[in-house]
Amino acid sequence: MIKVLLVDDHELIRTGVRGILDKAPDIEVSGEASTGEEAIELVKQNSPDVVLMDVNMPGMGGIEATRRVLRIKSDLKVIALTVLDDDPFPSRLHEVGAMGFLTKGCPADEMLRAIRAVNNGHHYISSEVARKHTLMEWQGNAENPFKGLSSRETQVLLQILEGQKNQEISDILSLSPKTVSTYRQRIYEKLDINNDVELTRLAYRHGILKDSEKH
Repeated sequence: MIKVLLVDDHELIRTGVRGILDKAPDIEVSGEASTGEEAIELVKQNSPDVVLMDVNMPGMGGIEATRRVLRIKSDLKVIALTVLDDDPFPSRLHEVGAMGFLTKGCPADEMLRAIRAVNNGHHYISSEVARKHTLMEWQGNAENPFKGLSSRETQVLLQILEGQKNQEISDILSLSPKTVSTYRQRIYEKLDINNDVELTRLAYRHGILKDSEKH
């Protein structure tokens, strides 16, 4: 039996995914978390085999949560979930140890295939995500500028887009405020912007933020 932990800040999403997994005879939902912080505690308590991890959540977010749960349980398999099929962060999640990448709109059978694949030690990325990222690599002019950010810069970026200030980001990511400030300036320089307003506009332009929601 594959024990799966669901991590998403939207209860409706968790309910829908649980409904899919409960029908699989070889998969058991071991718990649900709405934040990365809760996920860390549940990994300690329940020792799941696979985590379905929302990329964008309040608090530390999916990237940092992935990094930390893998420190707790090195053989844990993490599948990142996003609402965006052109999310610029699969490589960042891969860097911190995620083995799979799915959109929340993927077919139920694909989610089950991904869980079984990563549980057996294989990487899995949905075909639509893979196709779009291949096209982005071929089309140099269309490349997303956020892909040039490091893993840590990406984590800080996501916190900035959540409206967090330097001290709050410092507390969430266990960095000094000075280090957070340095990362913020690097992000500005790499993206050729000057402030958070321009950053938010750029995030909307490239689909990281939607007009109606951030997640």
